[in-house]
Amino acid sequence: MDRRYFLKQGGIGLASFGLMAAAPNFLHQFANAAIRRDVYGKKKVLVTIFQRGAVDGLNMVVPHGDGEYYNLRRTIAIQKPNQTDGAVNLDGFFGLHPSLKPLEKFWQSKQLAVVHSAGSPNNTRSHFDAQDYMESATPGVKATRDGWLNRVLQGKSGKEESPFRAVSMTGQLPRSLYGRAPSIAMTNLADFAIKAGVYTKSVQGGFEGIWQENVKDSLSETGAETFQAVNFLKEANPAQYKPENGAVYPNSQLGRSLRQIAQLIKAGVGLEVAFAEANGWDTHNNQGGARGQLANLLRDFGQSIAAFATDLGKQMDDVV
Repeated sequence: MDRRYFLKQGGIGLASFGLMAAAPNFLHQFANAAIRRDVYGKKKVLVTIFQRGAVDGLNMVVPHGDGEYYNLRRTIAIQKPNQTDGAVNLDGFFGLHPSLKPLEKFWQSKQLAVVHSAGSPNNTRSHFDAQDYMESATPGVKATRDGWLNRVLQGKSGKEESPFRAVSMTGQLPRSLYGRAPSIAMTNLADFAIKAGVYTKSVQGGFEGIWQENVKDSLSETGAETFQAVNFLKEANPAQYKPENGAVYPNSQLGRSLRQIAQLIKAGVGLEVAFAEANGWDTHNNQGGARGQLANLLRDFGQSIAAFATDLGKQMDDVV
């Protein structure tokens, strides 16, 4: 198999599942996103953060007003507010883990809300199944092909949809974005994969030279448009991005992801759904209480979100 055959076959793969007709238009929109920002207008943005491994919600948002919490968690309970390593009081009954102190000001300004007792009704003991059900939003049903975020996008389709409409700051498309609505998976803005739903082949910027050298048929225009889109994001130069309002992002997976999501929001490219994830929440007996593994994870979580909200400033009015 030579390079020309490989690239042609890779391009023809776009025809699978009936996507050939839609793919060139999608890529054409993507390539021209930089000059069509005015078309997309002001967008509301939903940012979803998946805490993979299942965070301990009772030590993240502490029911310090419930005596049973302390009876049942004698070794890992978070102390009451105003005590050493105590919870950050919210309403006299609930409080935040002390590592989430950076989020307190957003609660006080009514920008932060906590939805309690919300989760899956399925009682599986498998973390993998539980995560799958959360991302498909069909508890107990493994056959669901699309994810809940993709169904949201499908239900809000319009004539002028930005190719940056849904972006996941991950190496692979998350289960929640599987489906017909186009979305993008990337780990950074300079090196990313384009996915039209879950079904298409990935297109990597490193193939540009080979493509131009070998492909001379009807796919070449689509390929050129794709690489124009790659170059547009490279020109955004994320390494030179300067957060505003004194925001300082942690140098962590989540911190880097939210920093780049903020950059896309400010760029006005029509972003509507953004996905980020943080790993390591399955802490088992290494969890600790106010200090330890969970505390370290929550510190990064709180600092990353606080930096994101601070960086966006008034633009947070359009972000959930």
